[in-house]
Amino acid sequence: MSKAVHAIIDAPEELKQEALKVLEKSRDTGKTKKGTNETTKAIERNLAKLVLIANDVQPPEIVMHLPLLCEEKNIPYIICGSKKDIGKSLGLDRPSASAGILNPGNAKDALDALVKKLAALKK
Repeated sequence: MSKAVHAIIDAPEELKQEALKVLEKSRDTGKTKKGTNETTKAIERNLAKLVLIANDVQPPEIVMHLPLLCEEKNIPYIICGSKKDIGKSLGLDRPSASAGILNPGNAKDALDALVKKLAALKK
């Protein structure tokens, strides 16, 4: 794994929680995608502004391609929380392995600040 991927995996807990809050606010006021298939399509189409990946996906091969795709498309991503955490932030009663923020809505400033912090971690 590249150094950049490690930096995001090792993101501080407060950044992970911040990402989940931004996802929740984006769900309410903007546009999000849920699940690995929808998230993958959003990345491939360069629509995602931020990708959240659960840290407890079994088997991990289900989401292993997402960090690589994000790196290729220069889309910020963070590995945070469990599938249950991401599902809850999406307003679902089910777990979700990943999510993408397409339009942050009222969370735009929070998303921009989070992306800056993630970029600083990669350096």
